[in-house]
Amino acid sequence: MNLLFPLLALLGGAAVAIQSQINGGLGKKVGVLEASLISFGVGTIALLFIVLFWGKGNLLSVTDVPKWQLIGGLLGAFFVIVTVLVVPKIGVAPTLIGIVAGQIIIGAIVDHFGLFGGQRIPINIQKVAAIALLFASLYLFNHK
Repeated sequence: MNLLFPLLALLGGAAVAIQSQINGGLGKKVGVLEASLISFGVGTIALLFIVLFWGKGNLLSVTDVPKWQLIGGLLGAFFVIVTVLVVPKIGVAPTLIGIVAGQIIIGAIVDHFGLFGGQRIPINIQKVAAIALLFASLYLFNHK
């Protein structure tokens, strides 16, 4: 079971890489914002069926959550727009390195301060070194 979640995360990352290329190509044909809308629309329909058949939660509870917790969809839309725009310009790998670097940096800050109700996990020298290596890989991928 200890390997299940890291493997699922790895598969999620693989899906994002494939999605990025597909959405980038779609964006060249129909436009950046239009491709983002299509991507979210297809994803929304898929999630609707998944929730209908396998959902166990209560969608009506959305009225009881803090309103700031509803911005996740906006952040997801921003992510898709960025990938649709950037992938055709610099490619999938450099785009994803930048995205992962942003995720790790902000993730480390969120963990360090326990933001948004998360557990506090302090930043240490090893994490700082890992972030520096991410920047090195971003530079190497984009430097010809």
